Amino acid sequence: MVPGFDPTLILWLNLAGTFVFGLSGGLAGVRARLDLFGVLVLALVVSMTGGVVRDVLIGTPPATFRDWRFLAAAGLAGVTTFAARPILERIWNVIQVLDAAGLALFSVAGAVKAVEYHLGPAPAIIIGAITGIGGGVLRDVLLRQIPTVLRQDLYAVPALAGAAVVVGAHSAGSHSVVFPLIGLAVCFVARVVGIRFDIQLPVAPSERRRSATSLTETSRGDDDSEA
Repeated sequence: MVPGFDPTLILWLNLAGTFVFGLSGGLAGVRARLDLFGVLVLALVVSMTGGVVRDVLIGTPPATFRDWRFLAAAGLAGVTTFAARPILERIWNVIQVLDAAGLALFSVAGAVKAVEYHLGPAPAIIIGAITGIGGGVLRDVLLRQIPTVLRQDLYAVPALAGAAVVVGAHSAGSHSVVFPLIGLAVCFVARVVGIRFDIQLPVAPSERRRSATSLTETSRGDDDSEA
């Protein structure tokens, strides 16, 4: 448990994060024209995979399977997206901000749990990030896409940064609640800034040149067609 935080507050924050991540997965399922079962599966995958993988790697029974409320939150998110996609699409910017908050919460909480089980700094940071991004990776795999975190957007990097703040503070001997809060803020702000300014990590120079060549050839083809 994150030191200094009320356990009930942490539970409700985790449930809120589960629901928001479930909305992201459910929307992906609806956009892919999956049926109700498929939408529910993607909602569950995105909202719960990160925590399950974290607990399996740590060597403890997955917490999300021991509390029915997590399954209920993910299922409710799936049903919501299935029934109300048009409404959710109109407030997509709000959902992205909430998703950033969920990413920050899950990454920091995952890192804290890894530290509690006496993992080293590097594994704890990685497990913290996996807690935040694991569901999205599996979602994209199920939809036969290259995982978003590997090809665009600042998503994994903020998760790693937020987890690193917590793990670094713990390694330095600090157990103050201030550092989990800083980790949350770092991850959240980095993700929101990435969304706002469409910040992308660079690709290999050879691939940038190839992309530029492809765009030039496409433009020439369009010009020839118009002529």
